[in-house]
Amino acid sequence: MAAGGRNKQAREQRERARAYQARAHYNEGRTRRRTRDNVIGGIVGAVLLVAIAGTQIAFYTAGPGGPSPAPTGTPTPTATSSVVPSPTVTAPSPSPTTTP
Repeated sequence: MAAGGRNKQAREQRERARAYQARAHYNEGRTRRRTRDNVIGGIVGAVLLVAIAGTQIAFYTAGPGGPSPAPTGTPTPTATSSVVPSPTVTAPSPSPTTTP
């Protein structure tokens, strides 16, 4: 009967060792998955923040949220240094008219 009890204990120890290894393997996989998910989440979050900042910058510099341009006057021609004399025209004096 002693041999049967020893066999039972050895079988229970093997079962406990197998269950322990299975739990350890499962927990290791969960840890790796959580780490991977955290890294992916961080990268996605950083890309999202850069996209949001870029969109805001583009909107307020080039879009409808940007400042409206100030009107600029057209350049006026400058006077030249050569002066052209204007011709002097004498107007004829009106002749007296006689009215009947």
